[in-house]
Amino acid sequence: MNTLSAAQTLAAGVWQSGLGQFLAGLVVVFVLIGAVYLGFRVRDRESRTPKPDEQPQRPETDRLPGEMSEYRRPAEMPQTDGEHRLMPYQLKNAGSTETSPEPPSEEKRKWGGISSGGFGSGGTGHGD
Repeated sequence: MNTLSAAQTLAAGVWQSGLGQFLAGLVVVFVLIGAVYLGFRVRDRESRTPKPDEQPQRPETDRLPGEMSEYRRPAEMPQTDGEHRLMPYQLKNAGSTETSPEPPSEEKRKWGGISSGGFGSGGTGHGD
């Protein structure tokens, strides 16, 4: 008993003969051609790329643009006599640093404290 209608039989015959695949391929080709054409139109509306002499130029220095070179030093603690102590509101900014144009001396750059040792170095980490 054949339960397919005439339209379904015709559609199945067209698909099996290859005409359906051919028509689907044509639709895909036309969609791709339309997408390329639309891309060309969008590109034509964009502003043109600058010529090499219109490109931004790097500054003559060897540093990168926006790069700053400064050194930080700890803020000085105010000194008091032995009779008075400093209150927290008398400190400028606890833990703050100030900028300095000259680099710190080599003695200040080196760690002069206890050698902590690294993980797995064999030391206890307490200045042995």
